[in-house]
Order: sequence, then C-alpha cells, then structure tokens
Amino acid sequence: MRHRLSAWLAVAARLPLAWYFLFFAGPLVLITITSLLTRGMYGGVVWQLSFLNFARLFDSLYLMIFLKSVVLATVTAVLCMLIGFPIVWAATAAPPQKRSLLLFLLSLPFFTNLVIRIYALKLFTAHDGPLAYVLTLLHIEFDPFSLSQNLPLVIFGMVTSYLPFMILPLFTAFERFDDSLIDAAHDLGANHWQTARKVLIPVLRAPLVSGFLMVFIPALGEFVIPDLLGGAKTMLIGNLITEQFLKARDWPFGAALTMFLIIIIGASVLIARRTPKDANARLVTT
Repeated sequence: MRHRLSAWLAVAARLPLAWYFLFFAGPLVLITITSLLTRGMYGGVVWQLSFLNFARLFDSLYLMIFLKSVVLATVTAVLCMLIGFPIVWAATAAPPQKRSLLLFLLSLPFFTNLVIRIYALKLFTAHDGPLAYVLTLLHIEFDPFSLSQNLPLVIFGMVTSYLPFMILPLFTAFERFDDSLIDAAHDLGANHWQTARKVLIPVLRAPLVSGFLMVFIPALGEFVIPDLLGGAKTMLIGNLITEQFLKARDWPFGAALTMFLIIIIGASVLIARRTPKDANARLVTT
C-alpha cells in the first residue's frame, strides 16, 4: 500500500510538467512550425518551408499596427498605474477592518464577464443610449455616431478592465510597507509629492514594474475591447492576428505575427527583470 502511494505521488509530481508541455510548450512549438510554412491557395497550410511570413512583418502597414499596439498598451499601463497608486494608498491607509471591504468593492465589478461589461459600455455610449440622451437634455451638440466607436473609449475600456491587475500587486506591497518611512519623510519636511517620489516609488519599484507588466502584456494582445468599442477604426495586433486566423485564413502569417508578439513580450519581461529589487535596502542605507 505504501509503495503504491509513493508511485501515485511520483506520477502526481510529474503532472505540472505534463501540463506545461501539453498546454504551453506544445502549442508554442506548433505555432513556430506553422509560421515557417506556406499558405494554401484556398487557405489552410502547405508543408513548404518559407520565411516570407516573417519578411511581411516589416511592411510599413504592419509595423504601424505593432507600434500603435505598443503605444496603446503602454498608455493603458501608465494610466492604470496613475489611477491605481493613489487608490491603493488610500485603501491601505484605512482601518484594518475596512481594508478587506474596500478591496472587495474594488474587485466587485470584475465578477462580471468581460464581454458583458464591454457590451454594457458600448450600449451606454450608443447613438440612442443613456449618454446621448443626457447630452440631448443638456442641449450639448455632439455626433451620436462617434460616441460608441473611438480611440478614447477603447482606452477607457482597457483601463477599467485591467485596473485590478495593477491594484492587486500594489495592495499586497502597500500592506507590507513600513509606514515609519513616511513619518520620517514628513518629519524632515517632505510634502506628499516628495514623499511619493523619493520614498514610496523607490521602495515599491518592483511591485510597480510587476503591475505594469501584468497590464501591459494582456493589453498588448487585446482584441475584444478594440473590436467592440473601436470598430473598424482601431486595428491592433490582437485584431490583426484574429483576422489572419479567422477571416483571411492565412494561418502561417498569423502564426508569424504571434511569434513576433511573443518576442516583444519576452523582451519586455527581460527588461523588467533588470529592475533593481533592493530599493528598500538602498533607501534605508542612504
């Protein structure tokens, strides 16, 4: 019986590795192989080695889409950081018995499915929606067909959708933060801005970078929000990959776009890993 239990434990220990190869490494290898093949005349994949798919990536049209996606993902991450930082600071400054309630209230809207929330926002800003009705009552001139499909609305939808990814790591870091550092800064005459710039941000640099990546990475490949809130006006890399796989039926080029996106994400993670982790110790010693 004991020998059989040990055998089962040995098998269970290999399950995470099997899961990794089955659902991560395996699809990644498949995408890599597909990116080196040729598109068939009527779609599908022809098993003929070709590097033209990667050469097409350097077309000015696709480079502009990549650049626009990176800029939009960066703007989303920065806005989430600027909004989430004071929210978390205020929440962790509340009494301990209220912190869990505040965190629950911050997370409550995200218990609803993403598509439902984005559709609700789209209906709210539609040409015959509540926003248009209120603007009409206030006698404010507006174009009713430009409210529901524009870039600012896409940014708003992405920020509201990914804000928890910034709040949660910051919330954990703020709870472990030594409040005496803030008191010492105030005793030395620092105002709130100086305290945030010279004390909070250096100490919380690692969770800030983690939150930035947690927002930047999914925002870079986002396609649902730009498709629903931006319409045909906002084409990002996620939408482009979706178009290649589902509409153009150019799987090799879609796979090449995916590989290029993975390379960008990997480079972002490598750059983030160079962020110093010992900011707290340096601050204390200085």
